[in-house]
Amino acid sequence: MRWWPQSLFGRLLVVLAGGMLVAQLLSAAINFAERDSLLRNASGMQQVQRMVDVVLLLDSMNNQERERIVAVLGVPPLVLSLHDAPAAAQPELLAGPRVRMVESMLPAALGQERAIQVDPLAPAPGRAAAREQHAGPMAHRQDMVQGGHQAPPGAVHVGQLLRTQVQLRDGRWARFDNHLPAPPERLPGRLALTLLLLFGVVLALSLLAVRWITRPLHTLAQAADALGQDIHHPPLPETGPTEIAQAARAFNTMQANLVRLIDGRTQVLTAMSHDLKTPLTRMRLRADLLDDEALRERFEADLLEMEAMVSQTLDFMRGLGNTEPRQSTDLMALLAGLQRDQQAMGREVRIEGGTPAPLQVKPSLIKRCLGNLIDNAVLYGGSATVVVQDSGNCLTLRVQDKGPGLPPEELDKVFTPFYRVEASRNRATGGTGLGLPIARTIAQLHGGDLQLRNRPEGGLEAVLTLPRDLRP
Repeated sequence: MRWWPQSLFGRLLVVLAGGMLVAQLLSAAINFAERDSLLRNASGMQQVQRMVDVVLLLDSMNNQERERIVAVLGVPPLVLSLHDAPAAAQPELLAGPRVRMVESMLPAALGQERAIQVDPLAPAPGRAAAREQHAGPMAHRQDMVQGGHQAPPGAVHVGQLLRTQVQLRDGRWARFDNHLPAPPERLPGRLALTLLLLFGVVLALSLLAVRWITRPLHTLAQAADALGQDIHHPPLPETGPTEIAQAARAFNTMQANLVRLIDGRTQVLTAMSHDLKTPLTRMRLRADLLDDEALRERFEADLLEMEAMVSQTLDFMRGLGNTEPRQSTDLMALLAGLQRDQQAMGREVRIEGGTPAPLQVKPSLIKRCLGNLIDNAVLYGGSATVVVQDSGNCLTLRVQDKGPGLPPEELDKVFTPFYRVEASRNRATGGTGLGLPIARTIAQLHGGDLQLRNRPEGGLEAVLTLPRDLRP
């Protein structure tokens, strides 16, 4: 099924085009069959009527007048001759439908008492064609009259050869060697052109109809994709056919509900963060009054961890509903700024590769994403190396460290909010389990992705991909 189109537009077009083609072929076959039947009946009736007229004319004439009539009418395709006795039939030849038609029509026109004999003849086209080429049509007429078994050349008369013998009133026999015209074997040019034109017109209309049907679905798919990148994407127009309008209306309702849900959660967390600042400040002041130095340091460390959890949780929720517009951003300059900040704290950060073209991103979100990845690499791996690769349609940033890496089963779990591996559960490194989930959420909001993998030479690598064809 590799040839089968994957899109709904392609499948509908193939089905409609195939159905129209089959219908055209069947219609043409039926029309040809009806046409052939009508032609056979019409040609047979004409020949029978001519033979009836000739027989009645010969009955009313004397022998001398009959000879003149035979000389005039003895030309193809209906060759007339007079004989004293009927010729014998060829037993090996089977009577076809035209023979039976002539056998039934002649007695009805001439009367049942008259002797009539209708036989098919076996053609010999080779000799007849040779004689006609050298001697002309008259030689062919003599072959039919004298031998009775010669056929005209196939290029002129290609129908069935019949011999019809009718007894006249004086006992003589009128012999008609008749070539019935055959239906044309090839498709007439005018009919072929008509069928082709009809097929083309219907196919063009089907193309427009299928495009008209599938375009709203394509628009809906694009809107769903854009919704994953920007929850505040403009709503769809609720126009078009009833079904499409209903789907657009349901999609807009879902988007509005998601916006309300996220905004509500963000507001709740913002309020909680604000309300927690006052008791945390009081606890810090009380911790300063403790005389036990070791106990005071533990209290302060717990308070710092609580403040970090609240702050990063709020950042995570704000990132989901960020309404910052995308801007043309120089990522190399952004990375250089992050490198200077890390080096100011005595950390080792290197940048390799580069990209000359800016990228349409939300600068603050991308800075937070790269900052989280570099922080993780420095804290858990001792240093960070950022490798920038630009393929033209996609930008890939690899943040590498020289740490111990992660167990394979942990590579995807660390993207779960508040999940921390055992190595990060200490006060030296800190961490709330939100750095990597925030980074992946930002990547997905930009239409990209973030994955972790262990490097063969040791250490962990975070692979951030950002497509260039971002939708506004």
